[in-house]
Amino acid sequence: MFFNSTFISPYTDFGFKKLFGEEDCEDILIDFLNELLKNEQEKIVSLKFLKNEQLESNANYRNAIFDLYCVTDTGDHFIVEMQKAPHDFFKDRMVFYSTFPIREQAKVPGWNYELKPIYCIAILNFVFPEDKDNLEKFRYDVKLTDTDSHKIFYDKLTFIYLEMPKFNKTLEELQTGFDKWMYLIKNMADMKNIPEELHNPIFDKFMEKARVCNFSDQESWAYFKSWKSMTDWFAIFDTGYREAFSEGLEKGMEKGKLNVAKNMKNIGMSISDIITATGLDEETVQHL
Repeated sequence: MFFNSTFISPYTDFGFKKLFGEEDCEDILIDFLNELLKNEQEKIVSLKFLKNEQLESNANYRNAIFDLYCVTDTGDHFIVEMQKAPHDFFKDRMVFYSTFPIREQAKVPGWNYELKPIYCIAILNFVFPEDKDNLEKFRYDVKLTDTDSHKIFYDKLTFIYLEMPKFNKTLEELQTGFDKWMYLIKNMADMKNIPEELHNPIFDKFMEKARVCNFSDQESWAYFKSWKSMTDWFAIFDTGYREAFSEGLEKGMEKGKLNVAKNMKNIGMSISDIITATGLDEETVQHL
């Protein structure tokens, strides 16, 4: 093995899709969503995974590739994203993503504009700068509201953001199934075994899928590449933005983005990933 972890990190692309996005993960994802939305809707009984790449019919418009895209037995649409690094326009990106399940529903013959609920869920391995001082709040549930009364005006479009660095409950402090999911996602890569407090059939299955020693050689290599990509990503960000701040905030931040993009390009990251990470336009990235 290339690393000493007992369990994989869900913050890697491979890890997240292995744990939540494979066909035999339906019961795992259902349990996670039911705990996440316990006070929001009826219990999800079944779901199916949909194609996660959404293609625009017009070549001038941008496509979207979701981490997970699924629909429940009642027709509710879910997009679930794991974001490992900060992104200047991540909230904009999630709003953009929400337009795809809206348009998918519009393809039904004789559609009368009635929409099924859409949930866009983001598990974040960072904190939004504007929220960094609010250490007690790590979950944000966002709907369309009236700015005067603050009452929900439209309840079928929901964005949920989970700032994982702020979740600091200990094992003894976990009270709900949702607490336990947050604890597992945040800490599992550092665990050597499953704590007694977290034993149940779903978590046992989840952690067994995450156990590195169960992987085939092909899976081990795929995970290593995904893990290396994640660590390279963080190293690039750290170096680029430290250099940026040393030159002054406004001028330095722009140079930092260019340095980050150039380093990403040098290690073989895709143009689309570089654009997503830095917010630079395609032409700038292409010419680096």
